[in-house]
Amino acid sequence: MTADLRIRELGCRDYRSVWQQMQQFTGLRSPTAVDELWLVQHPPVFTLGQAGKHEHVLDPGDIPVISVDRGGQVTYHGPGQLLAYVLLDLRRLGIGVRALVETLELSVTDWLADRGVIAAGRREAPGVYVDGAKIAALGLRVKRGCSYHGLSFNVDMDLEPFSRINPCGYAGMPVTQLRDLGIDTSLDEVARSWSGYFAARLGYNQHYLPQSTGCDQ
Repeated sequence: MTADLRIRELGCRDYRSVWQQMQQFTGLRSPTAVDELWLVQHPPVFTLGQAGKHEHVLDPGDIPVISVDRGGQVTYHGPGQLLAYVLLDLRRLGIGVRALVETLELSVTDWLADRGVIAAGRREAPGVYVDGAKIAALGLRVKRGCSYHGLSFNVDMDLEPFSRINPCGYAGMPVTQLRDLGIDTSLDEVARSWSGYFAARLGYNQHYLPQSTGCDQ
């Protein structure tokens, strides 16, 4: 039987409130709860994963730094970047964390390939890279066999804040985005089209829920 995936388009929302909602959803979900994919943007924020070291936050300035419960090091989120949060029952899907990481990476590389861009994942530094520059970052948490957090995909954003950190713990790591690769597509269009690639790789039927608008500050 094909599983269902509810897709919520949340607009632009405060990072901390969405993180708390992910924790609550995962903590309260039942074995029969439908898996969800949350598509969202955030106002500017640096997030430091469980393996994160504060020395990788070089000069945050007025951008807040939040220590969170995902894997990985430090990264930046801001308007013009797509966040895709994967709230999935991995035990029911029959996959592990590594398989989910690879699925997320491949969904991005497939999407880019269909638009003429060659990209690849990197096992020692999870994410998606184009000519050595990172275009998508990954960070996950699994609790009771269920995942949350997920993928950030740079679409059309201000990349300057990445120079204030060592992205994912790597000094001088270059970053890129769709706009700089000549892909002029709105974030909403990227979210809708990319989610189809992700859902197909896991055999989901997609069900979009009403879209939220506005931006928390």
